[in-house]
Formats: sequence, structure tokens, C-alpha cells
Amino acid sequence: MIEMDVWGWIQTNLLDSTLLMVFLIAVLGYLVGSIKICGLDLGTAGILLVALVFGHLGVSVPGLVRDMGLVCFVTAVGFIAGPKFFRNFKKNAKSYILLGVIIIAAGALSCVAIVKLIGVPADLAVGMLSGALTSTPGLAAAIEATGSDAAAVGYGIAYPFGVISVVLFVQLVPRILHTDMDKERAQYEAAADVEVRHKHKDLFYCDSMGFFSFACAIVGGMILAKIKIPLPGGASFSLGTSGGPLIAGLLLGHMNSIGRLSVSVPKNVLETMREFGLALFLLGAGTQAGAGFVEILQEQGILLFIYGAIMALVPMFVGFIVAFRILKLSTFNSLGSICGGMTSTPALGTLIRVTETDDVASAYAATYPIALVMVVLVSQFMGIYL
Repeated sequence: MIEMDVWGWIQTNLLDSTLLMVFLIAVLGYLVGSIKICGLDLGTAGILLVALVFGHLGVSVPGLVRDMGLVCFVTAVGFIAGPKFFRNFKKNAKSYILLGVIIIAAGALSCVAIVKLIGVPADLAVGMLSGALTSTPGLAAAIEATGSDAAAVGYGIAYPFGVISVVLFVQLVPRILHTDMDKERAQYEAAADVEVRHKHKDLFYCDSMGFFSFACAIVGGMILAKIKIPLPGGASFSLGTSGGPLIAGLLLGHMNSIGRLSVSVPKNVLETMREFGLALFLLGAGTQAGAGFVEILQEQGILLFIYGAIMALVPMFVGFIVAFRILKLSTFNSLGSICGGMTSTPALGTLIRVTETDDVASAYAATYPIALVMVVLVSQFMGIYL
């Protein structure tokens, strides 16, 4: 009786407290992420694993938390990459566009092979592809094209591996290639270097922390996110919550000022918002994917996880080989492009930590929009024709 009363009190006062759960998941997630195995760790992505467990136990986090985290993260990435993005994109534009297309195409081909050769239902497989590429816009397109909730089930199966595989990949590759990180960092930053804009005395600053500018980018980005572009077959494409704020952050980060109005944000603020946003996004996405996770496994079988892993690994390896061996991009540029091509927000956070330079965000930002468009188009095409 006493045990039931204690458990009832825990459910009523602790598990039902969203604010408490958000920060408890973050605390435990960072502890898990700090554990090193063979020198590798999950870092912030450890929050995802803890969130999956909490989601399975019935803890839910409002979608607003996930969306706010995603918006804060991509906006901060945009501001950080903005000053060097356009120069870097102009220099490697063809490579970034090609990589975005190749990575998504490789994932799509692996998905088609699994449907045709193994017999996995098409609606489930298309959702798994979106999960392997951690693409929520791709999932939305898959659900719209297939008209089936099975796409969301497939997304939940493949999503965790889609996150963790790229996070581990960007840590393993420099070790396997015996990359001299200091030398690579110096060369990369020198190649991406641009003239630094200094504050002018005649500029007007709304606040010293730059939150005004940050909020402006989010507002502009969310307006961009709502614009729908018609596609053949009656479908439509939009930048979504992830793409719109990223583009807006890139533009304001590049401009630095509008007339006499400063739109700059201090780097320490951007780094804080980037980490805070990533943590919120992972715990929101993790609890959502964790709900019904075990039931899905029992119903569909463990082989579905292997198929999801294939859809994540094939495009990642193909993309890196093309970037590093054929296009001759640097290690940092190649890994940044893989993060963008796999639309992997958590992996970018890990890559920045591993390389110790924010400049890799420019390669991510250059490849990401191409991959975003491609995954939406591919999901719609396969959902209709498979």
C-alpha cells in the first residue's frame, strides 16, 4: 500500500511535471553522453538515448519544446556560418550540390532495394528512410504521399540509429585517417578566412546580448518556412522549421548590419543558444520516438532496425567517399558536408566539438538545403510510385 502511494506520488508530482522532466532528461543525457568507450562518446546526443527510455516509460514532452530547440540551434548555426558561408559556397558550390544529391539518392536506392528484394511495405520503408536521414520534412512528405501512419512508425524505428551513426562517424573518420587535427584546422580556417567586420561607432544596437537580432532571424525564418512551393503531382515543398531559420540566420550573419541597425550576435551567445537548442531538440524528438518503441519492435521484428541501419550507413559512406576521394574536399569539409547531406543536426554539434572550429558549419549549411529539397522530393516520389 505504501509502495503504491509512493509510486502514485511520483507519477503525480514528478512524471507529470514537464519542466522537471525536461531538465532531468538533460542531466542524465549529459552524464550518458560523457561516457567514453574506446575514446568515443555521444556528447549531447546522449540525451537522445535517455529521452527514448523516458518516452517508453510514458513521459511526454510538448512538441513546442522540440521545435523551439530546433529553431534556436539552426538559427545559431546560421549566424555562426554566415560570415564565411557565401565565400565557401561559391568556392565549392558544385561539390556541395552534387553531394546533397548523391547522398539522398544513395539512401533512396537502398530503400527501393529493401522494398523490392525483401518485401518491406513501401509506406513503412519510406518512413524509415526519413528516420535514417533524421528528416522531419521528409516524414511529412512521406505521410502525405502514402496516406499511411506506417510511415511514422518507420521513422521512429530508424531515427535513433540515424542520429547515433553519424555522431560516431564524424568521430571515427579522423582517427581512421590519422588526421592531424591542428594542421587540418589551421588550413581549413585559413582557406575560409574572410575580412572580419568590426563594430562601427555609428551603428545602433538594440541590446548588448544580440537577442533582438536572434529573434528577428527566427521571425524571418518562420515566415520563410511557411512559404509553399508547388511541385508536380499536386505536392508542395517548404523549407520548414529547420530550413527557414537556417537561411535567415545565414543572411543576417553575413550582413552584420542593416543600415545603421546592428544585427550581429556575440559569439558566446550563439554558442550557448546552439547547445541549448540542440539539447531541447534531442529530448523532444527522443521522447516522441520512444513512445511505443518496444511495441513497434515486438510487432515488426528486429530486422527492421537492421534495414534502417542500412539506409543510414549506405548514403553516409557513399557520400564521404565521393567527397574525400573523388571531389578531393578536405576532411573537415567532407565531414561537414556529410552532416548536411544526412540532415543531421546532432552530428554537426559533435563535429564542431571534435574539430574545435565553428567553420565546419559552413559546409553543413551549404549541403543541407540541397539534401532537404531532395529528401522531400524522393519521399514524395517513392510514396506515390513504390
